[in-house]
Amino acid sequence: MSEFNVIVMAGGKGERFWPLSRSQWPKQFLTIAGERSMLQMTVDRLRKLVPLAQIHIVSHVNYRNIVRMQLPELPEENILLEPAGRDTAACIGLASYKISKQHPDSELLIVPADHYVVDEEDFVKCLLKGRDVLRATRGIVTLGIKPTYPETGYGYMQVSSRGEDRIFAGFKVERFLEKPNRETAEFFITQPNYFWNSGMFMWHTDTIERMIKRFLPDLHKGLETIRPALGTADEQAILEQVYPRLPAISIDYGVMEKTDNIYMIPCEFGWNDVGSWGALDKISERDMYDNVIQGNVVNLDTHDCIIHSVGDKLIATLGIQDIIIVDTKDITLVCSKYRSQHIKELIKELKRQKMEAYL
Repeated sequence: MSEFNVIVMAGGKGERFWPLSRSQWPKQFLTIAGERSMLQMTVDRLRKLVPLAQIHIVSHVNYRNIVRMQLPELPEENILLEPAGRDTAACIGLASYKISKQHPDSELLIVPADHYVVDEEDFVKCLLKGRDVLRATRGIVTLGIKPTYPETGYGYMQVSSRGEDRIFAGFKVERFLEKPNRETAEFFITQPNYFWNSGMFMWHTDTIERMIKRFLPDLHKGLETIRPALGTADEQAILEQVYPRLPAISIDYGVMEKTDNIYMIPCEFGWNDVGSWGALDKISERDMYDNVIQGNVVNLDTHDCIIHSVGDKLIATLGIQDIIIVDTKDITLVCSKYRSQHIKELIKELKRQKMEAYL
């Protein structure tokens, strides 16, 4: 029986959660929901599926100490450090290559570090169903989330409605769809065969290596250069030399949209990718006026707002609606809730004005 290993992607910048998420302490290490960080909560629920020794964290070299501090029980060799961000295809390929050296026919589960899950028991049940489909097909399995509202910040999947395309609990994926506009998203949620793309995938090590070789030959060439050093004393030095030159492309664009034999497990365990401040509306308690309030806040005639204060400074609001206010020690963000997905535009402007100190 193949060993089951989990790769947790924890190297992102979390820019849409700025100014709380910063380059030195990004979103996945923040306590946004509950009492533990997003990374810690992710590992906690994965430990209901596999032992800690089979959980591997991929993060940026700058975050090594944060990962060690937040996950002190994780074996040191299970932390893989990228010297530069090269998007998810390189991240997943690197981790898969390293695991395959120790476990050549391992089953892999890929999960982001910054997702929120309500029903963790059902989450594990969905993964076990996915593992059954993976073993039956030796293809690719993904978790699809049944949409509950017309979200424009998520990608979608269309699955087959033909009965012969089903294997156990899995539906054959016909195509991946990029983030839609509002009108298209409203259409998608009326259709029984459209699902949110959760960004969680399962495959065997040889499958992803074969897909990268076929669809991303430049990435394959670079990873083959790195492979001999993985798990040795030379690993980090070789990564520093080769990894920053690898092509930067997402696993969705690079592999998932080009291959077939992909099956989806439909899930309804309460999921959110916490991609922007607007997500707090979905995962946090709201007051009687539908406000999400965190910190020292007094509000009057304030409706449908998200107000987050980090320090002791009082935030007082009067007569506002659909506004996000985030106050940190050096930055105050005031943003329309309808623009929360576009905070990266502010990041670009700060860079243009050479104000990187605020990032």
